[in-house]
Amino acid sequence: MSENPITAQQTPDEEPGLAIGRRLVDEVLTPLKRTYVGKDEVIDLLGVCLAGGENLFILGPPGTAKSAIVQDLSRRLEGVAFDYLLTRFTEPNELFGPFDIRRLREGELVTNTQGMLPEASLVFLDELLNANSAILNSLLMVLNEKVFRRGKETIPLPLLMVVGASNRLPEDDALRALFDRFLMRVHCDNVSDDRLGDVLDAGWKIDGGLIERGTTLMMDDIRRLQGRLHQVDIQCVRLPYLELIRRLRHAGIDISDRRAIKFQRLVAASSLLCGRLQAAVSDFWILQYIWDRQEQQEVLQAIVQEALSKDVEMQKRHPRAQAQSAPDPEAMARDLEWLGKAIGEAKDATARSPLRDRLAVLAGRCQWVSDANQRGFLQQQVDQLWKHFEGRSDA
Repeated sequence: MSENPITAQQTPDEEPGLAIGRRLVDEVLTPLKRTYVGKDEVIDLLGVCLAGGENLFILGPPGTAKSAIVQDLSRRLEGVAFDYLLTRFTEPNELFGPFDIRRLREGELVTNTQGMLPEASLVFLDELLNANSAILNSLLMVLNEKVFRRGKETIPLPLLMVVGASNRLPEDDALRALFDRFLMRVHCDNVSDDRLGDVLDAGWKIDGGLIERGTTLMMDDIRRLQGRLHQVDIQCVRLPYLELIRRLRHAGIDISDRRAIKFQRLVAASSLLCGRLQAAVSDFWILQYIWDRQEQQEVLQAIVQEALSKDVEMQKRHPRAQAQSAPDPEAMARDLEWLGKAIGEAKDATARSPLRDRLAVLAGRCQWVSDANQRGFLQQQVDQLWKHFEGRSDA
């Protein structure tokens, strides 16, 4: 076997970064999609976050294959992986390793990290938001700086990506800080009833060990792929990117400068996975997955899809950029309910301005709800909310 299997298998004129991206899609992500029915969205997000070196948060109830998909991903990439189910009583030793007893006898505090998180390239933390104060600071440092610190120890980590999962969103400030370190967020729900038969068939094959996982792609190859991100030309989409970030901010989506900078890595990653060294507006699909609350999803989807529709280049688009999903009436109802409370609490025109813009976006989305009864109910809510702005001199 050659020292670099990617180079050995790429076509003569294929740029190494594009070759690795192609193989990640063909040999890892596509087979995962065939194995896990109805999980294409989650798998696409795992792929772009892995290529971009950013972390992913998966929200969903138990039994929806969250851990199974991540564990299968790690098996398809030869390297060290670590996964753990957090509880309120999880101690640092369970994640990072205990003190080395032999060194402790010599008066040194040294952590034995063998087989633990500090040695892993891919980490999956299930029920992430059960993290307690004893491990919270260490986890934040792992996510922020990719280092583990304990006492005088400072251990650089070989981390490529951390995936966190939970069936709820954070409620207190400490957990929100942890949640904020996961740049992308995606739902993982039970599949629809019409695909349940396919799920049963796929699950039977997985349970019987009938799934082939033949690939020579390794964690080191992913590290090389991440090293190629800055070869992607993103200057060509700088102006539309700035315009989209400004519009999202104006609609009340909180995007810090730090996050706006980091999103560029995922734009570049999407480009590499599509076989391009030049970013396109279609790579902005990743911005649909930056929500902090569930009621932001419909607004994000509407604004981002409007931006994607301006991209006339249809070739080599990411699958997520091609998926034009219809509005979710339940999600819209949640968003409108939240807007009603927010409008009532807004004290001045400055606070009301982004709420007005957000309502305008949702009002436009209402027209695309297929069910007439649901559309009528949502339109009634929209009309009532517009009345809150009527008669205000500062509206």
